[in-house]
Amino acid sequence: MENKIKLGIVEDQLLFREGIKSLLKNWHFFDVVFESADGFSVIDKLNATKDIPDVMLVDLSLPPNDKKEFTGSHLTLALQEHFPAIKILILTVHKDEDFIVELIKHGAHGYLVKDSDPEEVHDAIISVHNKGTYINNRVLTALQNSMTHKVKPKKLVVNISAREQEILQLTCQQYTAEEIARALFISVKTVNGHRNNLLLKTGSKNVAGLVVFAIKNDLVKLI
Repeated sequence: MENKIKLGIVEDQLLFREGIKSLLKNWHFFDVVFESADGFSVIDKLNATKDIPDVMLVDLSLPPNDKKEFTGSHLTLALQEHFPAIKILILTVHKDEDFIVELIKHGAHGYLVKDSDPEEVHDAIISVHNKGTYINNRVLTALQNSMTHKVKPKKLVVNISAREQEILQLTCQQYTAEEIARALFISVKTVNGHRNNLLLKTGSKNVAGLVVFAIKNDLVKLI
């Protein structure tokens, strides 16, 4: 990997923040360029720097701004508005299935519990950076359980073309835009154009949200 992936860490616990920085140093292609102990000051700090992270690792449980709550969910929404190019990987101790799905629907590109092994952290960052999403087995299980064990809401009818269907299926299989282009013998620009149309049609915030929407509405086959 020629170009380093620039990372940011938003975590209020100093010991954990230093620990993950130390872990990330094991891979020469990761470069931690930003860190913060709270979420409410992140936007101002990013506006004051030219070294914007490609991927932001965000703790879900962040301290409040005075007495006003400002969690990782709030920061995710703020980053979506002010720095939409930054990919967001949520770090948390929560394993609740509904919680996982809602985080991704609200703009997170991936989700990791804090007891994940180092290789999964590595793989998640690479996937979020290269593919715009990290959907691991825990998230897939959460999606499947949310459809199987609960009263299902009425599925949304979305009018998508045959080509969009192909691209959606491959996207849900974690293909990058470049890999989809090669598989379908089309240009990357065409792939991204179809993906943007799918985002608009489904009301998804990003590729991770698109995957969640597709699975919950039975638009793709899980492989």
